[in-house]
Amino acid sequence: MAKKNKQNITKWIVKISILAFIISFSLSALSEALLPKINIIIGIIILLIFIFIGVLFDMIGVAFTSADEEPFHAQSSRKVHGASTAVKLIKNAPRVSSFCNDVVGDICGILSGSAGVVIAAGLISNMHLNSYITALTVTAIISSLTIGLKAIGKEIAIKNNTKIISAFSKTISIFYK
Repeated sequence: MAKKNKQNITKWIVKISILAFIISFSLSALSEALLPKINIIIGIIILLIFIFIGVLFDMIGVAFTSADEEPFHAQSSRKVHGASTAVKLIKNAPRVSSFCNDVVGDICGILSGSAGVVIAAGLISNMHLNSYITALTVTAIISSLTIGLKAIGKEIAIKNNTKIISAFSKTISIFYK
């Protein structure tokens, strides 16, 4: 049993690493292609989208790790849409959390940093600001916004994990078998 469990964990690690590479490569390529060609305002909007996606998926990951299966078993017996998907996902909470928090969350963090570089460069060249101070300020704003929103999101996720899981599971059940 232990050998099979170790093999499953190893397979999961390989799968998630390959998936992370593909998602990160694709989104980074898209980001690198688009961000330098857009104005600062659109860059800031894209940056905020990356931050909010990271926060959202962090909330989903925390909701699954703090969830109780029981409400979803009851819903599943009543054939509530998405409930059986929720049960399956809660049973795999470490993997769901790893995907949401580590893969999506970390990729969004990296992309936020890339967007921040482009925004700082645009501010420096367009407004003739000090490059050192501008880069530090943009980085500090991105970091504090991300950390602050994730802290708020974690509190919300723990208190509302059943609602978050229900909404996520209903959405994902369209694609998940």
